[in-house]
Amino acid sequence: MRKYRIALGALVLSLVCHAQLTTDQKLFDFRSLAALYAKRYGPYEWKRDVIGFDAMNLGPWLDRVSSTTNDLDFYQAMVEYVASFKDSHDAYHLPSSFTATLGMSADLYDGKVLIDGINRTQLPAARFPFTTGDELISIDGRSMADLIAEFSKYIMQANDRATRRRALERILTRSQTVMPRAHEIGDNASVVVQRRNGPLETYSIPWSKSGVPITQVGPVPMPQSVPLSKTMAAVKRTLEEAPDYMQPLLELQTAVDPDPSGVLNYGSLAPIYSPPAGLQQRLGKVASDYFISGTFTSSGYTIGLIRIPSYQPADQAAALAQFDAEIAYFNSATDGLIVDEMRNPGGQLCYGESIVTRLIPVNFRPLGYEIRATWEYVQLYYARLDSAKRSGAPGDVIDQYQVLYDALLNAYNSNRGRTDAVPLCSPTFDRAPATDRDGKNIAYTKPIIMLTDELTMSTADSVAAMIQDNQRGPIVGMRTNGAGGSNSLNTTRWPAGVYSEGDTGVTLSLMVRKDPIVTDDYPATRYIENVGVRPDVVIDYMTTDNLLQGGRPFFQAVTDVIVKQIAASKGN
Repeated sequence: MRKYRIALGALVLSLVCHAQLTTDQKLFDFRSLAALYAKRYGPYEWKRDVIGFDAMNLGPWLDRVSSTTNDLDFYQAMVEYVASFKDSHDAYHLPSSFTATLGMSADLYDGKVLIDGINRTQLPAARFPFTTGDELISIDGRSMADLIAEFSKYIMQANDRATRRRALERILTRSQTVMPRAHEIGDNASVVVQRRNGPLETYSIPWSKSGVPITQVGPVPMPQSVPLSKTMAAVKRTLEEAPDYMQPLLELQTAVDPDPSGVLNYGSLAPIYSPPAGLQQRLGKVASDYFISGTFTSSGYTIGLIRIPSYQPADQAAALAQFDAEIAYFNSATDGLIVDEMRNPGGQLCYGESIVTRLIPVNFRPLGYEIRATWEYVQLYYARLDSAKRSGAPGDVIDQYQVLYDALLNAYNSNRGRTDAVPLCSPTFDRAPATDRDGKNIAYTKPIIMLTDELTMSTADSVAAMIQDNQRGPIVGMRTNGAGGSNSLNTTRWPAGVYSEGDTGVTLSLMVRKDPIVTDDYPATRYIENVGVRPDVVIDYMTTDNLLQGGRPFFQAVTDVIVKQIAASKGN
C-alpha cells in the first residue's frame, strides 16, 4: 500500500510539473482575446490608422502562439498583444498573486533614473546608505535604459513619456499579474548606484517576495482572482450602490487608470510639490477632506490653490458640497485660482464634468463620446430606458438613456459601428454652470490655470480638455496621458480565455473634443486617445532641482503664470 501511495504521489507531481496547455487550447484562448477586442474595442480604427497596430491582422500572432512551447511564453504573447494597443486603460492580467519588490521607487528626472523613495524598513540606511537623488545605473548588469525599453510593454501607456516613467514601477516591483516571468529572479539583485557628488557603489539588495507564482496552467484550470486597485474598488462600490437602471450608464461614465500605483503621490491628496511659502491651508488636514486647498500671496495678489487627487471620491455629493464651499470662499477672497490635477488617475466622468461646472461660469460644451455599438448594448440600453421610465427616474436620466439608445441603434448596423459623438452626462452638448438652491450661479469667476502632467489621465484628461476647449484658462505643465475613452469595471476585468484564465481591459469609447487639435506627432483630430491635452504653458516638474528642492522651482514658475493671468484680467 505504501509503495502504491508513493507511486500515485509521483504521478500527481509529474502532472503538476510538466502539464501545459495544448496548442489548440492556446489558440482558442488567443482567438477569444482577439474576438473580445474585435467586438467591443472602440478605438480600433484609430489604433490601426495612426498608431499602426491592426488588431485584426492575427496571422503573425497565431504563428507566435502556435510556436510557444510553454504556458509562460503563451502568456507573454497575450500580454504583448494587448500592449500593442498603447492604451493606458487596457492590460492583460495573469491569474497570479506573486510580487517581488526592491523596496524603493525611482523616476526619470532630467532624463536620469533617480531614486525618489526608499522603504527604510526594508532597506535600513546602515546597510544601504544611498538616498533620494542618487542615480540608478544598472540592475543585474543591465543598464536602466535597456531595462526601461524591455519593461515598457508591461505597463504600456497612451504616450511614450508616461510609458518610460511607469516602466520603472515594473523594474523595481515585479508582479506576475502583468509580467509572466516576474518570478524568475534570484534572492538578491545587484544594483549599481551613482551617489550624488560621490562614487559608484554596488549593493546586493534582497528581493522581498510574496504570493504564489504560476509556472504553468496544467490540465485543470486554476481560478484565482486578481485584486482590484483601491480606485477600481471605489468604482465598484459606486455601481453597486446605484439603482439597477443606472448601472449601465455609470459603467459607461467611468474612465480610470486600472492600476494606479508606483509613482510618487499618484492619486494622493498631497501634491508632489511642497506647499508654497505662506500657504494658509484650509482643506487637507483631516481624513474627511476630499481636497487640499488654501491661499497664498504673490506680487500683491491673493491666489487660491486646490488639488483634486482623483475623480472617484468615496461620496460624490459630500465632495461636491466641499468643493462648492471652497469655490464660494475663493470667489470672495482670491484674485485667481490654481487647480491641480497632476498625477490624477481619473474616475467618474460625470463627477469630473460636475467639477467643471464649478470652474466655468458660463454655458459650455462638454466632451462627446463615440461608443462602440454592439447588439448587447442596444438591448441593454433599451431595457434600462424602459426600467428608468417604469421606476420614475428623473427626467434627465430618461432623456440621457434615450439619446444613447437612439445613437447605439443607429450605429449598430454599420461595420464595427461607433456612434456619433454623444454626451454622457447630460442629454445635450449645452452644459450650464452649477447653481445653488435659488438658481444662483456659484461657479468661480476669476482667472484660473490648471496643472497637468502625463499622469493626468482618463477623467482627468477630459476635465483638462473641457477647460481648454472652452477657453477658460491655460493648461500648465505637461501633456496629459491621452487615456481618452471610457472603461467600465467590467472592461477592466473582462475574462479572456477559458483555459488560461487571464483577463483584460477593453476601452469602449473615444472622447471627442469640441474642435480638431493639431500636433506635431499626430494628424489633426478631435480625439484625446494617445494625443492627450497639450499644455498652453509647458513647465516640467521632472527635473533634478525639483526632486531635491521639493518642487519649489516648479511652483514658482506656476505662480508666475497665474500672476500674469491675474494682472492681465485687471488690465495691469
